[in-house]
Amino acid sequence: ALPGLTFPWMETTRRIAKDRLSAALSPFVATRRIGHPYQNRTPPKRKKPRTSFSRVQICELEKRFHRQKYLASAERATLAKALKMTDAQVKTWFQNRRTKWRRQTAEEREAERQQANRLMLHLQQEAFQKSLAQPLPQDPLCMHNSSLYALQNLQPWAEDNKVTSVSGV
Repeated sequence: ALPGLTFPWMETTRRIAKDRLSAALSPFVATRRIGHPYQNRTPPKRKKPRTSFSRVQICELEKRFHRQKYLASAERATLAKALKMTDAQVKTWFQNRRTKWRRQTAEEREAERQQANRLMLHLQQEAFQKSLAQPLPQDPLCMHNSSLYALQNLQPWAEDNKVTSVSGV
């Protein structure tokens, strides 16, 4: 058989077989999609539009949150009724507000930690600078032992870092 060479009887046989297969599978196969696979999906259910709360409602919710981070169901129902909101709205608002509160307090703690680290580093640098400026007190034990005397006066951080050979050891 030569590739690419088809006769009319071959085409009709293929078409009949294809039609039989698609007819057998039709209850199980959805219609063929054309284009991008996500374009022809059924559209998602519409979400409810975001509810806007009045300034008075937000102010009352914030005041209550400042005093109390969690509400019992009876307290939530009473607050919802007083603010002309649903129970679910109050519940959701408190959940969102707690999330915001946790994030803010974590950010504040991190800023305080970084500030404390900067202060500690600054104090350490100051102490180090002072230690460089002050001469070391002479240890009486080192005064009589030449090796200990040399070690006591060794300052690797000093500006003169020249290595000198030690002879006569």
